[in-house]
Amino acid sequence: MSSRLLAITAGLIAALVASAADPAGGPSVAQPPTATVETSWAAPSGRTIAVPKGGDLQAALESARPGDTIALEAGAVYRGPFTLPKKSGSEWIVIRTGGEGAIPEPGTRVDPGRARAMAKLVVARDSGPAVKTAPGAHHYRLVGLEIRPDEDAFVYNLIELGSAEAASADDLPHHVIVDRCYVHGDPRRGTRRGVALNAAHAAVVDSYVADIKEVGADSQAVGGWNGPGPFKIANNYLEGAGENVMFGGGDPAIRDLVPSDIEIVRNRMAKPLAWRSGDPAYAGTAWTVKNLLELKNARRVRIEGNVFEGSWVQSQIGFAIVLTVRNQDGRAPWSVVEDVIFANNVVRGATSGINIHGRDTNHPSQPTRRVEIRNNLFVDIGGPRWGGDGRLFQIVDGTASIVIDHNTAVHTGTIITAEGPATHRGFVFTDNIVAHNSFGIAGTNVGTGSQALDALFPGAVVKRNVIVGGSSAEYPRDNFVVRSWAQVKFEDLAQGRLRLSDGSPFRRAGLNGTDVGADDKALRAAVDAGANGPR
Repeated sequence: MSSRLLAITAGLIAALVASAADPAGGPSVAQPPTATVETSWAAPSGRTIAVPKGGDLQAALESARPGDTIALEAGAVYRGPFTLPKKSGSEWIVIRTGGEGAIPEPGTRVDPGRARAMAKLVVARDSGPAVKTAPGAHHYRLVGLEIRPDEDAFVYNLIELGSAEAASADDLPHHVIVDRCYVHGDPRRGTRRGVALNAAHAAVVDSYVADIKEVGADSQAVGGWNGPGPFKIANNYLEGAGENVMFGGGDPAIRDLVPSDIEIVRNRMAKPLAWRSGDPAYAGTAWTVKNLLELKNARRVRIEGNVFEGSWVQSQIGFAIVLTVRNQDGRAPWSVVEDVIFANNVVRGATSGINIHGRDTNHPSQPTRRVEIRNNLFVDIGGPRWGGDGRLFQIVDGTASIVIDHNTAVHTGTIITAEGPATHRGFVFTDNIVAHNSFGIAGTNVGTGSQALDALFPGAVVKRNVIVGGSSAEYPRDNFVVRSWAQVKFEDLAQGRLRLSDGSPFRRAGLNGTDVGADDKALRAAVDAGANGPR
């Protein structure tokens, strides 16, 4: 999609949202992050402090000055825990594997095959994190390290940036980057969290985080709840049983804190089938498996160019993506999920697609609002392999300004399952290719199609969607209801080539003159930007 058409699309979405606005104040379009974490590589200007095998890494950390590099011996083991001290100055201290060829160039995702050449930070059971930060520590970059527990040991956090108990932003670390690191739990025991992001200006880039899993509790490859941001999670492989990535999930100790200005881009987030009970690959341990990404307290989040795969009914009902505001323990009524842009992603191999809750069902919260779901591909959603309902979207209890535009989906259940009690204001559903299946757009106790829209989505804009199956009488005018997928005329549905063929009647049939459904070129460009890592 050209920049001109992207601009036209953005303007059209804004106009459509305005036309669907709530008279009691009116929603607006989702706002992107207003700050970002700069992660580009710059060679340090100071000394190089070599710490050989058996050397004292903590002493090197204490003596290092801003601008220094601490070079660790390739393949050597350094036993933690280690604390990054607070220093004065704003130059970076780099802790890295030394030598040539041990780690790839900046911008290249690492994988376990490089572990042999990496220096290893190892922590024993009950010893705390392998790496943690002193209050206010800043300007550290971990580069090309393997970070793990001892064999057969469980730890809670492998990298702990900040503290869940910090009650002041002054006590949080800032400007800390995990770069090209292999972070993993024990294959048999797991680990609760790979990276705890309770910080400001923090990032995880070009890394591989795996075997993050636990029985009886949620685990995350990357998770944060008591840091203001901004955050960047870019070009990683992320593997977590509970939630691969989550923001929120614990009440922040800092009053009014909402993790904000979050970029989650070009990652692959997956759960191995060895964790799935009943699968031929199942390895026999019932880890607590939930979803691939969850936001419980987050603001201004851009989720773009990612591949999400592997989400099934186990400890949760199998939605791949969950946007559910939670005032988790009742002490944070300011909790909110708002200004979320979910664009140019692939979601595949899941029981259901995206679950959106407007309000916390247990404690007071702010409403979920301004969510844009644009130009994504959903495939292999539901069906006999993944079980469950195969719902594409679920929208519950009083959301505002949800925009679902230009997506293509192959799924076995409803297009939307909607519930109250509060209605959903400012809803836009345009230019999507979806399947009606048994119930299409369904509202609990209020019927399907226009009946559900009128009851639960007052003033909704629902136009130019291709709906496979169902009846045109069930939906508002200006939608395309067809009998079969063959009438859509994809290039090759059986082979997963879901670009519209030149002969499709839905080429250039969208509201702005573009093709209905996801723009294949824009989607591939976003996803392939992270293709240098393991797929």
